[in-house]
Amino acid sequence: MDAAAIPALPRGVRLHFDRVRGDWVLLAPERTVTLDAVGQAILSEVDGKRSFGEITAALAAKFAAPRDQIAADSAAFLGALRDRLFLEVRP
Repeated sequence: MDAAAIPALPRGVRLHFDRVRGDWVLLAPERTVTLDAVGQAILSEVDGKRSFGEITAALAAKFAAPRDQIAADSAAFLGALRDRLFLEVRP
């Protein structure tokens, strides 16, 4: 994913804490994806305003992890969500 790209949740998709399951989920019309801690951390930074580069920098600082590793893991995760239409990416 390009560092200047802006990931955003499309209309009808939202991050939600499911009290019954005790987990974070990504809700979409007639679909739900249960998130692990890493997925929730990445999606909590996606606001539709900040670029992928800004998001990975924030995650690297928050978790004191190498930015390149964060970028690679985040790009793979967000790319999979985009392929399943849970995420939009604007240039």
